[in-house]
Amino acid sequence: MTDIDLPRIMGVVNVTPDSLSDGGRYHDVAAAAAHARALHAAGADIIDVGGESTRPGAARVDADIEQSRVVPVVAALAAEGITVSVDTTRAAVAEAACDNGATIVNDVSAGQADPQMPRLLARNGCRIVLMHRRGESSDMYRHAHYEDVVAEVGAELSAQVTYMREAGVTNEQIIVDPGLGFAKHAEHNWELIARLHELTELRYPLLFGASRKGFLGKALADADGEPRPATERDIATAATSMLAFDAGAWGVRVHDVAATADMRAVWAATRHARRAYEARGAAVL
Repeated sequence: MTDIDLPRIMGVVNVTPDSLSDGGRYHDVAAAAAHARALHAAGADIIDVGGESTRPGAARVDADIEQSRVVPVVAALAAEGITVSVDTTRAAVAEAACDNGATIVNDVSAGQADPQMPRLLARNGCRIVLMHRRGESSDMYRHAHYEDVVAEVGAELSAQVTYMREAGVTNEQIIVDPGLGFAKHAEHNWELIARLHELTELRYPLLFGASRKGFLGKALADADGEPRPATERDIATAATSMLAFDAGAWGVRVHDVAATADMRAVWAATRHARRAYEARGAAVL
């Protein structure tokens, strides 16, 4: 087994004062870059740098502020040979980040928030994560109504893929993300996890992001029904990542890279043993 066979780990770096799980801890360039280096050393294959919170109810920040937060961090990491993605819905921010070394744009709006995004990506060739959501962060739960969440998420992602392809983005650039927690209640998130293999049938690399999200906190609630705090959800996050890898996910986006890297090593060793056993059985037959 080679490293290229392994699912990717994308480590999260929020250069914001108000992110849900770690807002304010890495708000300046030096702290954010140091944290990113630590995540990379712990096993992250990609560092995802974001300068605008997408937590439920979050207000938008000015594009200039977002760009000033992320571009220096992206440039510093890319100069060290670290693979970097930029978490943004704005084409101008994506362009500046890609010009400074980012190779992936992680767009939670799947290219819907900025009409310039598809043309930018068609021109510069950066990869794009198309994440499923409905509405903006401020009102997304008003749109969390599904008859069949997996089928509807798949259909809506397919529509966004078509939109991007018509703008000139290539198949090879596209990664999809079911958007756990975005316009989805806990029951929707769990069903997406249980049926994640169905979304791999879209035949695009699938990025999975459950890290520290509210539905995990509810599942881990104490006897009084109080959800587990966000920073105490990393073991549960690693468990969902293993389920995602088993379902065929291309990668996972997480805050605690070390736990996920350990989980991936266990998953890979088990997969190797399973394949060896199956090969012995085939040889006997």
